[in-house]
Amino acid sequence: MKNFGFALGLLAASVLPVSAQITVEVMQQQDQFLQGESLPTAVRITNRSGQALRLGAEEDWLTFSIEAREGPIVSKIGEVPVVGEFTVGSSKMVTKRVDLAPYFALTQPGRYSIIATVKIRNWDHDLTSPPKHFDVIEGARLWEQAVGVPKAGGTNAPPDVRKYILQQANYLKGQLRLFLRITDGIGAKTFRVYPIGSMVSFSRPEPQVDKYSNLHVLYQDGAHTFSYTVFNPDGDLIKRETYDLVTAHLRLQSDEDGKISVAGGVRHLTANDVPAPNPATPRNDAHESKP
Repeated sequence: MKNFGFALGLLAASVLPVSAQITVEVMQQQDQFLQGESLPTAVRITNRSGQALRLGAEEDWLTFSIEAREGPIVSKIGEVPVVGEFTVGSSKMVTKRVDLAPYFALTQPGRYSIIATVKIRNWDHDLTSPPKHFDVIEGARLWEQAVGVPKAGGTNAPPDVRKYILQQANYLKGQLRLFLRITDGIGAKTFRVYPIGSMVSFSRPEPQVDKYSNLHVLYQDGAHTFSYTVFNPDGDLIKRETYDLVTAHLRLQSDEDGKISVAGGVRHLTANDVPAPNPATPRNDAHESKP
């Protein structure tokens, strides 16, 4: 019996200390995500084994599982692609970044946890990360509108139908955020969820759709500032500007040609503008929008 115990001790000493020197950690920049939102996730691998590690040769060298707090493991839609062979030197760290949302059926609000598993060639056991917990939350619908998206090839071609949905969600620290959800015409399939930005609690976003089926949104994001954003039907951000409230009431207006713009207030250039400001233009070179 003593010899058996001694043998187990030798086995633990030969396996555990080595694996303990390779750590796997799952990280996320936020703990809450709107249903259908991207799920950006980073996996940090730290090598303190005293030797270089070659990773990425096998397709399944890094895998993920997501489990609900009160329920089964979340079913996979597909395998998360993490390709490319690389070496992690001794005392070095590497981080791999992926978006897990397209590969897991996170269809219900709730509490979830992610576990990452790393397989190392020639090792007889895998390395797993501690669980990383996050929440999937529902957002309150503020506004929605279905729009037609003309197809190429003729004016009489039947259009695709998209639905724009503006949603707001309260995050853990009381931060109110505005989101755009784009679905099919009946709202059954979500194509994209875009986090537009933070807004003040008393903001009442103003949306308008132009003749090209682009969505224009004006909302208040500070005590005296407004954000103006424009999206196409694919959910791509094509414009972002900031306006200061001076004396006029900021609003969206449409001219005779159907062009939508911001009326009232003063625009100022910022580093977050889309398209990016011209480097030759001073950032404080503000101009007033039409009243």
